[in-house]
Amino acid sequence: MGYTGILLVDKPRGPSSHQVAAWVGEMLQSNVGHSGTLDPMVSGVLVVMLGKAVRLAPLLLLHEKEYVVCLLLHADVPREQVEEAVKQFTGRIYQRPPRRSAVKRALRIRVIHWIELLDMQGRLVLIRVRCEAGTYIRSLCVHIGWVLGCGSQMIELRRTRSGGFLVEDTHTLHEIRDAAETGNGEMIRSMILPPEAAVLDLPKIVVRPGAADAVAHGAILAGVGMIWCDPFVRGQSIAVVTVEGRLVALAEAVRDSAKFACGDPGFVAKSLRVFSLPSGVNK
Repeated sequence: MGYTGILLVDKPRGPSSHQVAAWVGEMLQSNVGHSGTLDPMVSGVLVVMLGKAVRLAPLLLLHEKEYVVCLLLHADVPREQVEEAVKQFTGRIYQRPPRRSAVKRALRIRVIHWIELLDMQGRLVLIRVRCEAGTYIRSLCVHIGWVLGCGSQMIELRRTRSGGFLVEDTHTLHEIRDAAETGNGEMIRSMILPPEAAVLDLPKIVVRPGAADAVAHGAILAGVGMIWCDPFVRGQSIAVVTVEGRLVALAEAVRDSAKFACGDPGFVAKSLRVFSLPSGVNK
């Protein structure tokens, strides 16, 4: 059968992200990929791409993330002192990946967009953090302990958001399995988001049918094929869509939108990944 789109899975603690994605692929008989790897003992939003939507991986990997983390302090510290320490981690921070990480342990800079203390009971501290992709929350917990002078460690982590995808919109493996085993195609399709859901925050170029077909064949988009567009600048990633809103391709702008009008001649954007089949080609 096979499906194309994005399935938001509530990854449980235990299996790896790769294993969860593989199970989804087996249940839905689809090629799969996933973005934003979660450690085995971390739960929450895992974005699983089905079919041609796996081409969205480079874009989805850049999505900012939100987590709720429980850390354990190694000594008793007043709540006011913990709140003040946590606030210091807003903005650009230096991190080195944990020893258990699979990537090279090189020093890197990541951005914490905001961080807040949700609750505190004894030495247990509950924090919500929204951060740049690739931020190591385990390292963040250790660094908070350093600032407090007592030491601390992460004991529980749950991803609650990936880009615009929320944990409230995820589906458990049991729900996906039940829909697959009953052969309820309508239920499965209701769980799957279209590829367009991944590009809601990108500038859009709406193209004519002929231009959409040309882009699907690999042609560079010219201004004469455009109907309307959001503002964009040269080098920016943009979404090329049809009048109906169907995603044709992810592209890179080769001109600033302010320097031409829709319908003008000249190249505007080159495709990076095509999602629409050219006319006359069967799935």
